[in-house]
Amino acid sequence: MTVPEDVVPDRATSVTEADRVGPVDPGGIAPGKGAALPGRARWAAPAPFLIAGLLFANYYLRMPSLKTEYALSNGQLGLFLLLPVVTGLVTLQTAGALVARFGSGPIARTTMVALPLSLAGIALAGDRVQFGAALLVFGAVNGLVDVSMNAHAIAVERALERPIMNSCHAAWSIGTMVGAVLGGIAVKTGLSFTQHFLLVSVVLAVIGAVAGRSMLPGSADQGKKEADGKRERVGWRDGWTPRVVVLGLTGTVVLVSESAVGDWSGIFLRDELGATLATASLAYIAFSFCQTGGRLVGDRLNQKYGPSVLVRWGGAIAVAGLTVVVFSPTPAVAVVGFGLHGAGLSVIVPIIFSAVGHGAADGETGSATAALAKVNTLTYGGFLAGPMLVGLFADGFGLTMTLAGLLVVLAVTVSTGLRRV
Repeated sequence: MTVPEDVVPDRATSVTEADRVGPVDPGGIAPGKGAALPGRARWAAPAPFLIAGLLFANYYLRMPSLKTEYALSNGQLGLFLLLPVVTGLVTLQTAGALVARFGSGPIARTTMVALPLSLAGIALAGDRVQFGAALLVFGAVNGLVDVSMNAHAIAVERALERPIMNSCHAAWSIGTMVGAVLGGIAVKTGLSFTQHFLLVSVVLAVIGAVAGRSMLPGSADQGKKEADGKRERVGWRDGWTPRVVVLGLTGTVVLVSESAVGDWSGIFLRDELGATLATASLAYIAFSFCQTGGRLVGDRLNQKYGPSVLVRWGGAIAVAGLTVVVFSPTPAVAVVGFGLHGAGLSVIVPIIFSAVGHGAADGETGSATAALAKVNTLTYGGFLAGPMLVGLFADGFGLTMTLAGLLVVLAVTVSTGLRRV
């Protein structure tokens, strides 16, 4: 792995020693003027993932309150929820240019504070028009967060010469679980959604502001300067390569499977295997718990065995887990299958992001962030489309046969696409 010299401590000095003696001078930024050590940035890198996970868990929990507040039908709510998706997809295409100009650290530092503040905008909306406008801003900021936090994690990996991407994505998983618990407490204590969102916004904005001080400076992964002294431009067409497309489509199928589990695993246990409601809820709990656990150990396994070996084993375990689900005779067996499925999927998307970002930064494309934006666009679409596609096919073929079809698609995709890692 090639490491940018302007963000790495001197070769004679370890990261631990560098932390002790003070900041290096990355890209000409003097110590004390915003320069961050790779060692400190390593602990700041998961912060935007954690913030996003916490924030979205609370946001999703209050969806019934938003529906009631604005007197929306199911169809009307669906149209409103399409607004942040559209602006998120738009800003995903512009994120590459912003990071090339300013660097991933400054963009992530700004947007992980702006995202909680945009949630405050939703809380303070007074009517449907203001609610729609707040959702547009919310989606736009989230698109920038999504790309910049992955790009910054890659910059830190290159500075430290070791993987951290899995632990960053584990922070997101932990955030969603903790956020769901805290959000449930907020609902139970009788907080209005306005009070709830404002409280979440203030706390997460403070966390973001503090963590942002330890992120890498813009010089860590800014675009190179051209002969006229201007930064190289990254257009929306940049970043598309055969490898990016294959890995992006692989990640898309993985997230189709992941999102389908979130929406349909409980229904599968309830309707297909006759489980009680309490037992049915164990499917997603097992999936989430094993996915989080896999990501917490993923970086160590990646460092020990390498990304190619890890994702192939992960793909095999994910396919085996979904096979257990499809052929499960009892709810208990299916819960075990969903757990295995989560453990197998846990490492795949983080390693895909890491592989795409490092490949681009090593000269495969002009910009690591441009490539990441393309993969984000594809996987984002898969995450959104997964539950809908499962529902449509389940109407025609039944849920068990639909999951069996997804199993075949997943097996073919990971066995071919992951060869590009």
